[in-house]
Amino acid sequence: MKRFYYILYCFLFGIIIQTHAQDIALYQQFNGRYDYTALGNTMNSQENGTTGPCTILTSSSASLSLDTNQNVIAAYLYWAGTHTGDFEISLNNINIIAERTFSDAIDADRVFFAAFADVTSIILDQGSIDYTVSDFDLNSVIVPYCSSGTNFGGWAITVIYEDSNLPLNQLNVYDGLQSVPEYLSITLDNLNVLDNDNAKIGFIAWEGDSSIAINEQLTINGNVISNYPLNPANNAFNGTNSFTGASNLYNMDIDAYSIQNQINIGDSSATIALTSDQDFVMINNIITVLNSQLPDATIIIDSYVISCGDHSIEVFYTVYNNNSTAVLPANTPIAFYSNSIFIGGSETLGDLAINTNESSSITLDIPENLGATITIMAVVDADAELNGIVTESNENNNSAYADIDLLLIPEITLLPNLLGCNEGFETSTYNLFDALETIDYNLEDITFYRSIEDLESGLNSISIPTNYNNFSNPETLFIRLESTPCYETFQFGLTTENCPPYIPEGFSPNGDTKNDWFNIQNLYDIFTNHELQIYNRYGELIFVGNNNQPWDGKTNRGLNNIGNTVPVSTYYYILNLKDSNYKPFVGWVYVNY
Repeated sequence: MKRFYYILYCFLFGIIIQTHAQDIALYQQFNGRYDYTALGNTMNSQENGTTGPCTILTSSSASLSLDTNQNVIAAYLYWAGTHTGDFEISLNNINIIAERTFSDAIDADRVFFAAFADVTSIILDQGSIDYTVSDFDLNSVIVPYCSSGTNFGGWAITVIYEDSNLPLNQLNVYDGLQSVPEYLSITLDNLNVLDNDNAKIGFIAWEGDSSIAINEQLTINGNVISNYPLNPANNAFNGTNSFTGASNLYNMDIDAYSIQNQINIGDSSATIALTSDQDFVMINNIITVLNSQLPDATIIIDSYVISCGDHSIEVFYTVYNNNSTAVLPANTPIAFYSNSIFIGGSETLGDLAINTNESSSITLDIPENLGATITIMAVVDADAELNGIVTESNENNNSAYADIDLLLIPEITLLPNLLGCNEGFETSTYNLFDALETIDYNLEDITFYRSIEDLESGLNSISIPTNYNNFSNPETLFIRLESTPCYETFQFGLTTENCPPYIPEGFSPNGDTKNDWFNIQNLYDIFTNHELQIYNRYGELIFVGNNNQPWDGKTNRGLNNIGNTVPVSTYYYILNLKDSNYKPFVGWVYVNY
């Protein structure tokens, strides 16, 4: 802004409130054999002011010329102007829509805009030719700005390229929109100054005037920088392009300066300061190019293997040295954390050259108190205390995360015991599936085991669960029910008891070897102390038997007929099992021949 009108406006309307919109900040970083150039042009036909015509161009052109060994990596288009914004323009007749926008203002009536679009694909496709920005029309909005000399428009393309002949550099692209007068200070972070040879800094700035140089000074770390004769020390932003030598970029600047003697090895930031007592200047883009031979370790978690019921995880990971300018050394530490707890460490095996990677794996034991859902954090160039040993070009991209659900086995579910009848020696035959009456299952998902260890290992399963004889009394068995991620565990017991005997209703002691005796089943092998009494229909005791003497139809009691075969008739019995769990059994048995 011209000094006279600045003072006049203050007098008429009071103090000017200058609005800063977006602070300059790091947008993108490139590490490798990179440098940049810039092209662009103004939309002003002459430097703005009160005496010039109040018109503005709607298109302008500039040339890009790259050497054959300079390969385009990225290209960013910035455009800016008076008023609130024209965010849809054309580049070589290709429609461009702003991807990011910026704004600034001197006061409520004089506002300005800037815009950004990534045009890498266009520059790659068209190469070193003339580029024309068109459909950029501010004529309808500039009239209120002409009287104060703040009507302007312009565009610039920053082109980052790779060249194998270049040294290894770190190139940082910063952008935003900040302005003066009277004083502007910008701190550039994320620098890694290892060697200041050929270090440089570049700017895209708007609304500077070549005719105004009142206390206009550009410094870095307190040192005045200049590029005489294009950019004198007292008139840094004066409508020039350092890359082409052009001096007719009215009200815009594409400038680059050597800062080899203004920064020091070891610096991680730099402070840019601009003073101007009259000229209104907006900084939109800053680029630094520093010789920087550093690795850049990054890591990703590729995959992991979790086992059912296991708190150990095998994690597969890859360490990269991309976007770097030096080798990442072997034995760079790698730390693994779960929910902020250090759970394991590893290290790279060999030197990683630029843009190479190395894959490996580690088995991690997860503390059981962390639960079933955990977060694994892998950090390269970090030990258990998160201390690194390698200086990197970017120290803020060393971590990777993975959310993992462990396949933990639910607590054992207790099922009702199965009761079996003693078939001798306290054993019985069981159908183990009877224990699962209350459970929904598929037959192929069920396996029975005699120990929890066998169940967990999947070994020594019970081969015929439908016809199982217990090994002890009582006995505990386990069921493994497979599910999609893991399995459930059930437990039940087998209890063998002396079940009541089965008493037949009759027998025929005729010597044909068929049903020749009073065969009371589950009696002689189980209730070995029993006593059997037989009475005739007159109530006379005719037989007393025990485990060694079953009744075969003959008498062994009475005065005159001991040893005789009883006649066909019905006889009364009393069977005393002599077991506290049972009362004596009584009934009638029919003897026939």
